[in-house]
Amino acid sequence: MQRTKVTLFALLLIAAPTMVGFADDKSGKKVSLFNGKDLTGWATKGGSAKETLRVGAAAVDPKNPAGLIVRGEGNDLVNHKGGARDFYTEKKVGGGTFEVEFMVPKGSNSGVYLMGEYEIQILDSYGKKKFGPGDVGGLYGAQAPRVNAAKAPGEWQKFVIDFRAPKFDANGKKTANARFVKVTLNGKLIHENVEMKGPTPGGLTGREASTGPLMFQGNHGPVAYRNIKFKSAD
Repeated sequence: MQRTKVTLFALLLIAAPTMVGFADDKSGKKVSLFNGKDLTGWATKGGSAKETLRVGAAAVDPKNPAGLIVRGEGNDLVNHKGGARDFYTEKKVGGGTFEVEFMVPKGSNSGVYLMGEYEIQILDSYGKKKFGPGDVGGLYGAQAPRVNAAKAPGEWQKFVIDFRAPKFDANGKKTANARFVKVTLNGKLIHENVEMKGPTPGGLTGREASTGPLMFQGNHGPVAYRNIKFKSAD
């Protein structure tokens, strides 16, 4: 009996880091916010996530360069319909480092909302000489990216976002603004130490909080995401 207890205890110790690493946003470990298999852990603004999202291999529609199709098995989270619902993680997190890979077809438009409220723009901005806060990598309504680091439509691109959540005192009064510490797009620095005085229009609730979900804009153009990861700074 004693041997059985020890064995069970050892098994729990072995399993615990993996279990805690996925469930605890303060573990200090990089965790995946998308399992690459199904829509578990994802919700949309109204209705079921299954109505507008697919998991598979995303590709530009060969018959329509402005569209996306889903081919067979794959690990991509695909919103292949333009004008669909915004979609977000059921899991809420605070400040930390986010990694997000995305792909858009020609002319498409989406966005990454940190904590559901602070948007980094996604747009087919490839080749633009003049660009602003509404182009890819822009902090919508706040600041343009330093450089246009966009790749061609149909290519996978990557954000690495070092973000700090707003802070509040015991009475709920905000004591520090949300801040983008550093943002890179495709390996190029596009933002550094940018404070956000308030949420971006079009967010999930329009209210600031100490934690929130990661949300992607789905009500504009087709977009695909993969390798969605988070590491807490708290």
